[in-house]
Amino acid sequence: MIPQWQKGIVKKIVQENPTTRRFWIELPETTQFNFLPGQYITLDLPIHERRNLRWRSYSIASMPDGSNVFELLIVHALNGVGTTYLFNEVAVGSELTFRGPNGIFTLPTNIAHKDLFFICTGTGIAPFRSMLQHIRHQQIPHQNIHLVFGCRTQTDLLYPTEMKELEQQLTGFHYHPTLSRESWDGKSGYVHEVYASLCKEKQAAVFMLCGWRNMVDEALERIEAMGYDKKDILHELYG
Repeated sequence: MIPQWQKGIVKKIVQENPTTRRFWIELPETTQFNFLPGQYITLDLPIHERRNLRWRSYSIASMPDGSNVFELLIVHALNGVGTTYLFNEVAVGSELTFRGPNGIFTLPTNIAHKDLFFICTGTGIAPFRSMLQHIRHQQIPHQNIHLVFGCRTQTDLLYPTEMKELEQQLTGFHYHPTLSRESWDGKSGYVHEVYASLCKEKQAAVFMLCGWRNMVDEALERIEAMGYDKKDILHELYG
């Protein structure tokens, strides 16, 4: 069954960093929006005459909490028609048309027996933030969870304070931000060196990859070369 288009009202907007905003969407026609952490919605934006050229999909960044509000994390893409509309024309109170949730990039059924690696760049952190808060809130049994998040500079970091706090709140969770264009007191370089170092012992693990194609393609190749099975690598592409 194809999800029907429905109406959402922008309830709140926060500038997360210079290029990225958080949008909270409320559904006025329902009291509860049900989805699985990792799923996405598709917006129908008034940016083209042809409907399929108006569609833009975004992962849900919030956890399912039984309410009729969800959060999107959106970066203003250079020359991006859809994100330019969202950043320039959409304000609190604006009405948006969307459908969803959709997608199968969701938590494995059982995460109690293998380490879990969330590897992402940019707004690819959105589905993992949803999953992490869901694991914490539902007290889902798990092994070590590593969030390996890559971006260029400190100003590009997303949810940094929340992720540091989550390290204290969620047993076995480890946050590994790494910067590719700036030296700082944390990790520098790309995500690949970070997860490779964490997997020196070749422990049983599941890898979930989300972000730009170049990162995902390289990670797929590297993780297999490290000796892990394809079935233990899940991925979602952005852009």
